[in-house]
Amino acid sequence: MSPKIMLFLISCVGISACSQVPVVEAVQGAPLKICAAENEMPYSNTKGEGFENKLAEFLGKELGRKIEYVSWKDPRYFIRDLLDKKQCDLVMGLDTGDPRVATTEAYYRSGYVFITKEQDADAAQNWDGELIKKAKKIAFMPGTPAETMLRAIGRYNDMFNYQHELVGFKSPRNQYVKYDASKLVGEVASGKAEVAVLWAPAAARYVKESTVPLAMTVIPDTNVRADGQKVAHHFSTSMGVRKDDRDLLAALNGIIKSKQDEIDGILEAENIPLLSETESALAKNN
Repeated sequence: MSPKIMLFLISCVGISACSQVPVVEAVQGAPLKICAAENEMPYSNTKGEGFENKLAEFLGKELGRKIEYVSWKDPRYFIRDLLDKKQCDLVMGLDTGDPRVATTEAYYRSGYVFITKEQDADAAQNWDGELIKKAKKIAFMPGTPAETMLRAIGRYNDMFNYQHELVGFKSPRNQYVKYDASKLVGEVASGKAEVAVLWAPAAARYVKESTVPLAMTVIPDTNVRADGQKVAHHFSTSMGVRKDDRDLLAALNGIIKSKQDEIDGILEAENIPLLSETESALAKNN
């Protein structure tokens, strides 16, 4: 018998009303606390407008538990300060296999994309595309495969000033500098940049909402750095729990297995391109 159930039974001794509440249901009905960004759209915000908010609410219904959010502002420390200290129970949207936590089975796989004006899509199918070679401005986020590949093809220095312009020339040293995906997509829509290179789930909503027709092209998972090392562009996404929270991990895996179609529906409504492991394997061999 789990410690939670044992504690519940002890507290009910001599209280007739407790016999009316099924023990297991009472434990299952405890709030599920989600570590969520205060304002990191399109993932989540305090208004519940992000697609991870929608996924969390779906999980809550499947588990029969009310969702409570524990908000964070800075992504660098929330695992240590919130999840590990049991201020929350679950983190959405982590890389599968993240060593800081126990991750569920992947609930989706997607990739980095080129975002262009619709008529320019054919010229930006991979990093050797004509538009990538000639573009005066390419919007991207630092520390991503985009930066690695821009260095590999000799275009990083060309974008150095523009890259800093996107965040008002703030220095990232010892602080979290936020690159807004909606702004980067907007750079292409407005014509300020010819291309943006972003993680598709971060950009898909804004591509869909753009009044200027934009194209989102998934970058093949076949690219390498100048030294021949592969630069992955496709990644699987999981949920994360504390490493000792095996019951919650098992419950979440059960939902992912039985409700994948419903999960896909939430993601597809967001305009996120969903990839399979098979598609990525084929890309590696082509």
